[in-house]
Amino acid sequence: MTFLPWLFPALALLAAVAIPSVAAVRRGRRYAAFSAIALAFSLPGLAVSYFRIDSWFATVSPALKTAFELTFAFAMAALMLHMTSMVKPRLRPFAVRLLVNGPGQTFLASGALAGAWLLLLLPFRLVIGLLGDAALLEPFRALDLLPFVLAVACAIASPRLRRETVPIALAQDGPDEVSRVPLHPHRGLRAPQPGKGVLRIAQVSDPHLGPWQSIGQLKRTLETLLACDPDLVLLTGDYLTMEGNGTPGALAKALRPLRHAEGRCFAILGNHDHEAPEEVRGALAENKVRLLVDEEALVTTAAGNVQILGSDYVRTDHAEHLEALGSRFPRQADYLRLLLLHDPQGFAFVADGEADLVLSGHTHGGQVGLVSLGLDWTVLSRSRWPDHGLFAKGRNRLYVHRGTGFYGFPLRIGVPGEASILEVTPAGR
Repeated sequence: MTFLPWLFPALALLAAVAIPSVAAVRRGRRYAAFSAIALAFSLPGLAVSYFRIDSWFATVSPALKTAFELTFAFAMAALMLHMTSMVKPRLRPFAVRLLVNGPGQTFLASGALAGAWLLLLLPFRLVIGLLGDAALLEPFRALDLLPFVLAVACAIASPRLRRETVPIALAQDGPDEVSRVPLHPHRGLRAPQPGKGVLRIAQVSDPHLGPWQSIGQLKRTLETLLACDPDLVLLTGDYLTMEGNGTPGALAKALRPLRHAEGRCFAILGNHDHEAPEEVRGALAENKVRLLVDEEALVTTAAGNVQILGSDYVRTDHAEHLEALGSRFPRQADYLRLLLLHDPQGFAFVADGEADLVLSGHTHGGQVGLVSLGLDWTVLSRSRWPDHGLFAKGRNRLYVHRGTGFYGFPLRIGVPGEASILEVTPAGR
């Protein structure tokens, strides 16, 4: 099959030209620009890696070379079908997600990783080349496979959630600046402990219903959390992807278990929810979930009275927005005060004592980091966003959920999503 070595390059060239063109005609400039940029980041790394690995396999085994060429051609075809299908995004059957959406998105992500990896290795290879001994490079040729191995590993691991019980002790004082507070979560979901005065919260954040979060998968996660009998179920935004948004009624089906939590289930909107507000509002209302858009709810639980403030998502003017919300709904005496705030960067602008506990999401935990190794570091650790876990500023506390899902590429690296129960102990207990 003399044409086989050129099948992937031909498909890649076709994709670079055809996908943005079809997108421009069928969906518009915005998706055409997105697809062109995504391919520009991915295809160069894929092409260079392909020719390097293919030439190496030719010296190792003809059968291995053929298998590699077939794999790359299949993955490129899946990528093309996936991106073309996004001209009319909607949730697809399991077989399509398994054979098209999953491999296509994983291959696109692996190309971006491969491009960065090749650039990182370039100085080393140039030095070896200047030494004039190409044989020195031979033992390192397998390193070209690393981005693809990593991408496949991430595609397998990223949708999995870590089940945890997270003890959060509130306090009456704290640091002047936003600072991380050590957490010691317990693996697994712990059963309620009556008489402890602990508020048990099931937080769901960033489920992003789509190709990596099916209706059935989200329903099972919710059922698992509800089986723990939490006092409150709090949803902190970003419920859809483009595919979920393009499938009317899908979110309502996925959230159906929440009907059993009527009266103790509250939600806010995230940034992506403003792209499909009516779909989100309808799904929440159908399942008896109260949506708080700059509103409050007063709830009596087995652990005591709770005042819940739900902040709408804003991109700017966080301080003014949160000050207005707090003024409109002042603290109630003898109530634990919770603030639902999708974007955790707003926590820095919450006035001292204005919220006992703020619950956020949005960051997906940083998505790339060392959390799986027991370390707090992520790529967002030095950014303006608190990335995951517990933070303090004065008397206020913030918990940032690592996410029930993620958006786009399956690139959770060392930062698992979570299905957790928060056990909140008020200050002084």
